[in-house]
Amino acid sequence: RGEVAGMHGESGVGAAEAKTNLASDLDGQGEYAKALELLKEALGIYQAELSEEEQQLHLGIARTYDIMGIVYRKQGKYEMALELYGKSLAIKIKAKGEDHPSVADTKYNMALVLKKQGELARAAGFFRECAAIYSKVHGAEHEETLDALQQARRCEQGAA
Repeated sequence: RGEVAGMHGESGVGAAEAKTNLASDLDGQGEYAKALELLKEALGIYQAELSEEEQQLHLGIARTYDIMGIVYRKQGKYEMALELYGKSLAIKIKAKGEDHPSVADTKYNMALVLKKQGELARAAGFFRECAAIYSKVHGAEHEETLDALQQARRCEQGAA
């Protein structure tokens, strides 16, 4: 993994970001174990390089948690995915505020997990929160707004 840091001539936080990017690529290729290994390494770097206060606001950490959540969701490890999405959400809300599109993206991922778990009412609530944020940011007719609303309606109709 030395080549990851060396690819960009970076160490510290830059190396963590490079590991997260590579892990995202590996996730897309179905290489979940390798992706998780890199993501855990990235989190270790962030924790070593940043103060506790900086960690609570660092969007790179939030992204790392999001990608870990996606990997765990794909593996059917829903509780772990929700826990990681929750950590990402806390950082994003603190750093960007409640109505930021990245907050909606994480809530959308949480809703997908809840839907998979059959918690349709909770999933619908999250999808509706996403739709409200997307509508504020992108408009009522934007594809993300419409998709979140459609997902909410499906959950409300009992269609997992």
